[in-house]
Amino acid sequence: MQTALYNLRLIDNGTITTGKAILIEGKTIKAIINETEIHEGVEKTDLHGVYAAPGLIDLQIYGSGGKLFGGIPTVEALAQMEQDMLNQGTTGFMATIATNSDEVVEEGIAVAKAYRPQAKGNFLGLHLEGPFLNPIRKGAHPEQYIQKATLEKVKRWIEYAEGEVKIMTTAPELQDQEVIDYLDNSGVIISSGHSNATYQEGKTFLNKPIKAVTHLYNAMPPIHHRQPGYIPAIFEERPFTSIVADGVHVDFAMIRMAKRMLGDKLFLITDAVTAATEGTYQHQFKGDRYVMPDGTLSGSSLTMLKAVENCVKEVGIALPEAINMATLYPAQLAGLNKGRLAAGYDADIIIFNDNFEVMGTCLHGKLLPLT
Repeated sequence: MQTALYNLRLIDNGTITTGKAILIEGKTIKAIINETEIHEGVEKTDLHGVYAAPGLIDLQIYGSGGKLFGGIPTVEALAQMEQDMLNQGTTGFMATIATNSDEVVEEGIAVAKAYRPQAKGNFLGLHLEGPFLNPIRKGAHPEQYIQKATLEKVKRWIEYAEGEVKIMTTAPELQDQEVIDYLDNSGVIISSGHSNATYQEGKTFLNKPIKAVTHLYNAMPPIHHRQPGYIPAIFEERPFTSIVADGVHVDFAMIRMAKRMLGDKLFLITDAVTAATEGTYQHQFKGDRYVMPDGTLSGSSLTMLKAVENCVKEVGIALPEAINMATLYPAQLAGLNKGRLAAGYDADIIIFNDNFEVMGTCLHGKLLPLT
């Protein structure tokens, strides 16, 4: 059975086109065709002229709806996140566990494995942000749980995860090469974050093999004209680099600079949290931001579509390119068959209007009701 979405403005790979239809067969996009080419017998859905774009991909989110998976990992928290993300047009996300006790990290891995058989399909796996960070750049991560990685522990976690750990944010300047090599050889994406690396250190490990950077500007040394620090090394080596585009974690002018320097390697994350009153991370919402009880800035209140909207309205990035930052580039980093509306790609689609309101989400070829 084939279905066709038509009467839409199609956003794909940096362009917007009209007069096209998305032909879906099973879980895959069969073809992008002219509306006049829709055959008899194809089930048609009229989108009434709104935008259709690849489903959004968030490689770093901690929780939603009052359930903070990243602090207290439970099956219920993952289920809440999956549904909330689908309502927001996010068809792929990595549930993130922050620096915590070994027991909490291992419980998070166990929960991800237990949840996998019942997952709707947008839960991509885990992102471990910590505990192998640099305490000098700890941010909201509690120093008592920050540690140096050992090969024995990293190997135990990765083997226990059975493929669920996809990304690990670490401070590479503090880790032994054998740990870095093991993670890289295991297929885990190593992302540099909460790092105090110098310019020279960054030049030695970025893309060799550290292929990503976590939340640019935050929890890293600032640029200084006599001590350039880590950020100019990132700009020169151009690894895939995430950024929190909320105007709180990063000023929009600095996002504009990062886009000029990094181009198609800069991608969006929400780094979103939710209010919590128990566990290590008791996030409180104050005005326009989440903070820890001591006032330290913590995760964001962003959605991915709001991050796209901010890039368009506040940073000056064209809508199709802002969509690339939320879809194509994270998909390329994570090795996913997503991020395009083109033949052969997963039929994961966000449908939204000119006011950046989600009108529908298509996951694995099925248009889902928003709840």
